Amino acid sequence: MVGALAGILFCSNVSAQDTTDNKFGKGISVVASDSSFSLRFKTRFQTLYTGTFNEATEKYKDNLMIRRARLKFDGFAYTPRLKYKVELGLSNRDTGGSIPQANNTANIILDAVLKYNFYGRWSIWFGQTKLPGNIERVISSAALQLVDRSNLNSRFNIDRDAGIQLRYASSHFRSSTAISKGEGRNITASNAGGYDYTQRFEWLPFGQFTGKGDYFGADLKREPSPKLMLGVTYDYNDRATRERGQLGGFLPEERTLETWFLDAHFKYQGFSTMIEYANKKAHNGPSITDETGATIGTFYTGTGFNIQSGYLFKNDIELAGRYTSVAPDEETGKAQNDQYTLGLSKYLVGHALKIQSDISLIDEEGADREYMYRFQVEFSL
Repeated sequence: MVGALAGILFCSNVSAQDTTDNKFGKGISVVASDSSFSLRFKTRFQTLYTGTFNEATEKYKDNLMIRRARLKFDGFAYTPRLKYKVELGLSNRDTGGSIPQANNTANIILDAVLKYNFYGRWSIWFGQTKLPGNIERVISSAALQLVDRSNLNSRFNIDRDAGIQLRYASSHFRSSTAISKGEGRNITASNAGGYDYTQRFEWLPFGQFTGKGDYFGADLKREPSPKLMLGVTYDYNDRATRERGQLGGFLPEERTLETWFLDAHFKYQGFSTMIEYANKKAHNGPSITDETGATIGTFYTGTGFNIQSGYLFKNDIELAGRYTSVAPDEETGKAQNDQYTLGLSKYLVGHALKIQSDISLIDEEGADREYMYRFQVEFSL
């Protein structure tokens, strides 16, 4: 009798479940009855298989991992002009492992930022989030054209930092100005060096992309007319203490780092192209030596170039290719690295549910040539 009653109650609860207007890939949204706040919850993860073949030794090694696992909360509070975003990274690849002088418990915090539209097209951001760097870095890792970002980005990007940003946006022009700590995310110690100053300008000569398409990979909107974004970023990291500014290990001496990014993003009727150039230099050179003249550490400086293009067929399968070249300064002791990548993607629900694979030839000076194959599934609720 008790079992029958429990079964009836269970069936009643199932049939009486609430339904909402939320859509797959857009998260779950709620708005307070008095419109005093809103909350959208999203979750996502990437399951990645990687295999690498060494041409000289003919050895193959592989790995399967959860590349990223994220929880994201955003919305507005008090007024629609005051927005917020909190994003947490749960994978060990998200947290980056142990970071010196950082609170490891807090490593899961990727973004925690308030955005206030105080006047017209002007907004001010306060907290921890991505700096306005190269376009490839600012595009979400959930919305990439290939399995992951290029080697240019991994070597030169300025990543996330805690600080304040002033932003302006119109239909043809955008400006982002940031002042931040300069040592990256989740650094709880006092500011060791100076501050970091970042300025980015973006020009959209043909107007805005459909659905903010300049900030996701592949032309999923199939732009009916050509769309182009041209961007330039300058970053001045005063007395940086980490190898790559906001990233890398801490070094025993400081260097002021200057970084330039030039990039372009073009889309038209399923075709897309993204081009990036990076240049990072260190005042007084990148090398740190001891009293004997031996090198005991280096800041990562040099230049990088990346170009990738793809075409999205009407069945939502995309074929894309990429060439990336990174040339570190000679004083760093690092080798030049060239990568040639060919990728194939199937978009089931846009970037929210997709299957991606790519194969790369990695040609690094002084090392054996390698072939890398990757297969990834992206799921975003």
